[in-house]
Amino acid sequence: MKTNQFQERFYRKWSSSIKLNKINVVERESDLLVLSDFVIEKKIISKSILKYRKQIESYIKKNKNFLTSLKPIKINKISPEIIKKMANAAKISGVGPMASVAGAISEYVGKDFQRKCKDLIIENGGDIFIKTSKKRLVGIYAGNSELSGKISLEIDPEDSPLGICTSSGTVGHSLSFGSADAVIVISNSAIIADCFATAIANKIKIESDIVDALKFVKIHKEIKGIVIIFKNILSAFGKIKIVKNK
Repeated sequence: MKTNQFQERFYRKWSSSIKLNKINVVERESDLLVLSDFVIEKKIISKSILKYRKQIESYIKKNKNFLTSLKPIKINKISPEIIKKMANAAKISGVGPMASVAGAISEYVGKDFQRKCKDLIIENGGDIFIKTSKKRLVGIYAGNSELSGKISLEIDPEDSPLGICTSSGTVGHSLSFGSADAVIVISNSAIIADCFATAIANKIKIESDIVDALKFVKIHKEIKGIVIIFKNILSAFGKIKIVKNK
C-alpha cells in the first residue's frame, strides 16, 4: 500500500510498544518510519532516501514509461541496480515497475544500514524491510474489515531480512483494480513483495477470486507467504504465523 505523505498512518500504532530507537523521515513522497537498535542520524537517513529517489527520478526523466506503465517494460542494460530490481519484480509479477517503489526505497535504505544494526525495521507506506534478532509482531491494518488491528504476523529472526508489503483496494490512494481490504506478501525482497502485493490485490474483486489468486502465488517461489483479507474472510498460504493481538 503506497499512501501519500499527508495521510495519517493509523497502521503505525503497531510500533508503539517496540523498544527500539524510532525516527520518522519524510523526503517528498517517501515517508519512512525507521526503528533500530543502533542510533542513526536523521540527516544520514535522509541522504540515503534521496540517493535512491534521485536514481529513480533521473531514470524516469529519460524513460517516462517507467513511471506510467501498468505492465512490465524493458529497461536499459546500464540502468542503476534499483531500477533493474524493480523492472525484474514487475516482469515476474505482471505489473508496472513503479508498483514496487515504496518497497524498493525501504529495501535499499535498509541495506545501507543493516550491517550496523542487529534490529532494523523500515516502514514506508505500509511496506516493510525488517531485520530482527528476536521474534517480532507486525500488525495488520485492513480498513473496515472486522479483522483489522486484531491480528499480527509473527516474524522469526532466522527468516530475516525480509520484505513485508501490503496492498489494498479499499485503503489509501494508490491505484488498485481490486476490492481486497489487505493483501500482505512476504518475500526475501521487499521489491518483489511490493509488486506481488499489488498484482494479487488487483486480481481480487469478489470472494471467489481468492482461489485463483492463491494459485498464482503458489507457482512463484519468490513468495514465502501471503495473507489475504477480503471483508471478514482471511486466507493464507506459505510460511505464515498469524497471532491474535492482546
